[in-house]
Amino acid sequence: MIATIGLLGILLATAASVMLTIRAWSAARSQSAQAGSVDAPVKMMLVGAVVAFVALEVGILSHDFSIEYVADNSSSTTPILFLLAGAWAALEGSIVLWGLVLALFMYFMARSVSNGDRLGLVALSVIGVVALFWFGLMATVANPFRVCTEVAAGSCVQSSWFPLAAITAPAEGIGANPLLQNHILMAVHPPMLYIGYVGFTAPFAFAVAAMIRGEQGSAWLERTRRWSLVAWAFLGFGMLLGAWWSYEVLGWGGYWAWDPVENAAFLPWLAATAFIHSAVVQRRRGMLQAWNLILVIATFSLTILGTFLTRSGTIISVHSFTQSGVGPALLGFLMFVIIGSLALFAWRSHLLGSAPRLDSLASREGVFLFNNLILTVFALAVLLGTLYPIVLEAFGGERVSVGTPYFNRITIPVAFLLLLAMGIGPVTPYRHARPAVVWERIAAPLVVSLIVGAAAVLVGVESVPVVLVVITGAFVIAGAVNEYTRQVRKLEGGAVAAAGRVLWRDPGYWGGQMAHVGVALLAVGIAASSGLASRDQVQLTAEEAVAVDGYCIKYEGPTSRVEPNRRVDGARLALLAKDCSRPIAVMEPVFNQYARPPAVATPAVHTGLFEDVFVALTTVPGDTVVVDVYVFPLMWVLWLGGLIAVGGGLWGVTVRKRTRSAADRTPKVLEDA
Repeated sequence: MIATIGLLGILLATAASVMLTIRAWSAARSQSAQAGSVDAPVKMMLVGAVVAFVALEVGILSHDFSIEYVADNSSSTTPILFLLAGAWAALEGSIVLWGLVLALFMYFMARSVSNGDRLGLVALSVIGVVALFWFGLMATVANPFRVCTEVAAGSCVQSSWFPLAAITAPAEGIGANPLLQNHILMAVHPPMLYIGYVGFTAPFAFAVAAMIRGEQGSAWLERTRRWSLVAWAFLGFGMLLGAWWSYEVLGWGGYWAWDPVENAAFLPWLAATAFIHSAVVQRRRGMLQAWNLILVIATFSLTILGTFLTRSGTIISVHSFTQSGVGPALLGFLMFVIIGSLALFAWRSHLLGSAPRLDSLASREGVFLFNNLILTVFALAVLLGTLYPIVLEAFGGERVSVGTPYFNRITIPVAFLLLLAMGIGPVTPYRHARPAVVWERIAAPLVVSLIVGAAAVLVGVESVPVVLVVITGAFVIAGAVNEYTRQVRKLEGGAVAAAGRVLWRDPGYWGGQMAHVGVALLAVGIAASSGLASRDQVQLTAEEAVAVDGYCIKYEGPTSRVEPNRRVDGARLALLAKDCSRPIAVMEPVFNQYARPPAVATPAVHTGLFEDVFVALTTVPGDTVVVDVYVFPLMWVLWLGGLIAVGGGLWGVTVRKRTRSAADRTPKVLEDA
């Protein structure tokens, strides 16, 4: 029954996608351009997506193991939180969640489309095509409601697309992947990423619609500003949560390993970051029209590539939990998006050649161009490092690995240059910046940053890259604070009232400044935690204490407990001061053994003001225990910086007024599509 209802929801959403594509296109071409014609398919799609998602959750929560997806990804002993998260823990369920998020985005987007809004109607038609692909995928090769028809060794070995087939359900489910059921972040991390991924559909749809209609100007940018910022913020938040999960769960002593799936999320975020900055230039000066279209196409294409890498089984990754046959469909859709979008761009390229020229490189536009150049080169380098092993293995059969050293050699100079741009760009005037004006605004922040760098050297930081990142990060933060106080002093009514008015007067600008401060803190945290970290491996017997990098670790004995879904074997460790006398914390790293392999080691982390002490087991403890002990400086700065950056992006969404040039208030239309 549940499988039937869920499949009907998918089929309803699929049919609604076709209706939306046709109706929105027809309305855009009609003389009246009635937006009401798309209400029915929009609501149908949302209802279908909700029904499919709810049906999947009900199947999981009710332990309906007749559904193959439920049998393969849950069990009766799985805790309730991870049962709920099981709806997106594997391929088919994650695509259902993707479809639900897309339907929600599309619903709110449709509410902004009014009668006569041909650009919005064409954009809805484009989204209809995108939705047709995803719901069509659910209805065919990624159907989450396949029912078991044959059981062997307690698991489903044969299944049927037809929900009314003769069902033979296993008595118990296999259970969720162990890596996905031992930390609360796995219930939050994937949905945040999906909101980010799906959110970039709106800018892509409006960009394609503008090219189809031959519209010049920034009208499509104005329509997508909030969508872009929301998607950027949620994608960044999803990556931050993923890094935190990796740090808290995997036990390898890190949070980012340049894993192909990590890179797959990082790439659209980089492209979107470049787009958000260059979009400011187009809205303000009418420049970079063609470049912004290319960036939007690239961002959306990279979200599809990320999904392909994660869910196709092409790569083996700790973050890639599914191997399936959806790879050809995803790859085909990616090619369709890239080829179709670029062909459309080439067709309309003659409309984009009359943009104003850059007055001077010494201007905010010049800094933004520099920012875009660096971000683009960085993204291409990461893309090359990610895809090269895959392509080489696919065509030559040779398996190679592009490791962390390659990416780190790229990241360090890029981080330095981007931080410089973030510090200088926001205080640089448009068109042409007089050196005296720029120097007046950066002099004090520069002095502060040099003092901070000197302080870092005095406290013992010897790594030159770390010191450079600290100096440039401090420059960005001091510059933002200096500009903020300068604006506050200009207003009357008291410092407290003026402080709030400055933020509300221009949320777009100050949201960007907040994001810059967050990224600067993030960069400092990454540089300190990676460049100044220490690692030791020690073997301890019961009641033995060993000095490790300014601390003392004492083994108090093994621990063990049995929970409904796992067996937990750990080691009780006392973290003491250097003299082994003053207790600091009790730490218990563990091994988790689930019914489904493999066993998962969960480290213990003690967070202090200046550094984290991170302890991970290498073996199941007994009379002796072997542990890896890491000391990571300033980890809290990294997490705080990420949260501030995300908050800055969301603050920018609160912009209420649109700033458009006179030329953009009346878009030029070559022809109605």
